[in-house]
Amino acid sequence: MTDGTPTTLTDRIEAALRDVRDPNADLSVFDAGFVENIDAADGDVTIEADLTALDGQTSTQVVQAMLHAVDDVDGVDSVHVERTTPSSEGQAGVESFDRVVAVASAKGGVGKSTVATHLACALAADNDVALFDADIHGPNVPELLEVSGPVHSSEAGDPLPVRAGDMDVMSVGLMESGAPLAWRGAMAHDALEDLFENTAWRNDEILVLDLPPGTGDVVLTTLQEVPVDGVVVVTTPFHASVSDTSRTVELFRDNDVPVLGTVVNMAEYVCDCCGEPNDLFTGDALSDLDAEVLAELPFSHDLQGTPAPGDVPSAVSDLGDAVESALDTAGEVGVDPTADIRGLPPQERKDLVREQFTALDSDESFVLVSDRDPTPVGQFLGRLAEAPREAFDPFEVRRATPSDWVLETVKP
Repeated sequence: MTDGTPTTLTDRIEAALRDVRDPNADLSVFDAGFVENIDAADGDVTIEADLTALDGQTSTQVVQAMLHAVDDVDGVDSVHVERTTPSSEGQAGVESFDRVVAVASAKGGVGKSTVATHLACALAADNDVALFDADIHGPNVPELLEVSGPVHSSEAGDPLPVRAGDMDVMSVGLMESGAPLAWRGAMAHDALEDLFENTAWRNDEILVLDLPPGTGDVVLTTLQEVPVDGVVVVTTPFHASVSDTSRTVELFRDNDVPVLGTVVNMAEYVCDCCGEPNDLFTGDALSDLDAEVLAELPFSHDLQGTPAPGDVPSAVSDLGDAVESALDTAGEVGVDPTADIRGLPPQERKDLVREQFTALDSDESFVLVSDRDPTPVGQFLGRLAEAPREAFDPFEVRRATPSDWVLETVKP
């Protein structure tokens, strides 16, 4: 530092992180002792942080705030928060991941688990990836990856994922045979919740979550309780599958689940004799999809083989790139906020809202971005405007990302 001005990239990163607060105390993440190390080699930044003192939801909010702050620093090309824990065996719970991608389908038989498994292997080329098979109706990820139990436990008694190359894998299918009696009993009551909360993951960058088919209670509850950054919906080009997929996408959006896009599986096959591509399904039903098509995968021998982390067919590699790009976009709130109070302590939140709102003229728009539901802010705005809550028209609150909320209204 010179004259208090950050000079090196590490200095600038540290200065940005000092604006990120511990929501439970009026301290920066440095003063709270969360940041253990910063590696900023060639603009690729890794922040080692011990967030074990925070609960899962709060730690996720802090990680997102740290990523948001450092990503805006000049000279930063990429940023990753690596959570450190007292145990080298891994950290329990899905909150340990930087990003969570769910793979879903409107119904079974469209190749959802095949796509989820290949996608995880594609992402593993450049990331520390884990794959969670939550398809309780047909947990066949172990078979697709040719992995098996037994599932061992950590010193703390948490189930440890098995390894497929450098990739962590956990599946209810691994627990069906040879599991300790206590685990079988837990599975009988609520297997998924138990594994979500207790699996001690070693990898912590991207979790791919293979959901059960359909939109039943297990799927919707999982998507609402797990901090999912986006869902990929798998379909075939068959008109009935596309129609069901469109309704599924709409349902996910109605439940504030970000939809990254769709994957069209079995889009075509190439004749072994003449080499010409042929459609498996007739018609142009894909035009009815109200979501970006991330990839159209062929019906091919390549996709029927056993994938390996970092070694997948080119079409799947392209899908991995498309999903990572969609994740980058999904993390944006998509608005120009009047006030952004994410990561601020309570009093600073209130002061910033007061300052920005009172500076507006009547009938001017007010857009607030927060890391928690900002609906109660309406009462505060009413006191500032000396107007009843009903005078704010419109007054709309929506969840823009798993960790970001947007409030939009007009000053009366």
